[in-house]
Amino acid sequence: MQILKVKNLNVKIGRAPILEDINFEVNRGEIVAIIGPNGAGKTTLFKALLDLIPYEGKIIWKPKLKIGYVPQRLDIDIDLPLTVKEFFNLRDSKISDAKITEALDYIQLDNSVLEKGLGEISVGQRQRLLVGWSILDNPEVLLFDEPTADVDVYGQESIYKMISHLQKKFQMTVILISHDLNIIYKYSNKVLCLNHRNLCFGSPELMLEPNRLKDLFGEEKGFYHHDHKH
Repeated sequence: MQILKVKNLNVKIGRAPILEDINFEVNRGEIVAIIGPNGAGKTTLFKALLDLIPYEGKIIWKPKLKIGYVPQRLDIDIDLPLTVKEFFNLRDSKISDAKITEALDYIQLDNSVLEKGLGEISVGQRQRLLVGWSILDNPEVLLFDEPTADVDVYGQESIYKMISHLQKKFQMTVILISHDLNIIYKYSNKVLCLNHRNLCFGSPELMLEPNRLKDLFGEEKGFYHHDHKH
């Protein structure tokens, strides 16, 4: 089932074109990765998909679709005297302990984290909390803007495994921005190559070919094909 269609999307800031003639489709349950060099318009595309900025063209979501958004990092002063439990209460002051526990279970964090301050937990744990925050309303789609930007290599793999687990458990659709080509090859169903225009869109096996990556990034990009996907 198609849940998103983007047709002839154009975004300008002043007179400067940021996105030009973007076209792609997303089906229910897919993991779609968006790749491209810095400044290519990836975050701008997310803002357009969330209807946060003006655009021309068509963005057609399935009616009454619930969408969750996970930013790159927690945009809050981690030195604030705020516990993890209080952080969840900011989302919904009437949220039950059972609902919080359920969310923690989904993001693979123990209940003991609830009484810790945001500054006491690791960057990877804070990123998981953002995911937990975003799934409280049971969204059908999750948008991830570089979900592992500040996380170490081990934590990156762990977070992507969690995202894949959530997608399979709830049949969520996931659209994510990432620079890790090996992770994208391993977990995504489709890849959108973006550099102000969409230069390619299709399966990772076809889109992550060396010549395509060179055209996209303008340089040799280190990537080695896996023998199989999990």
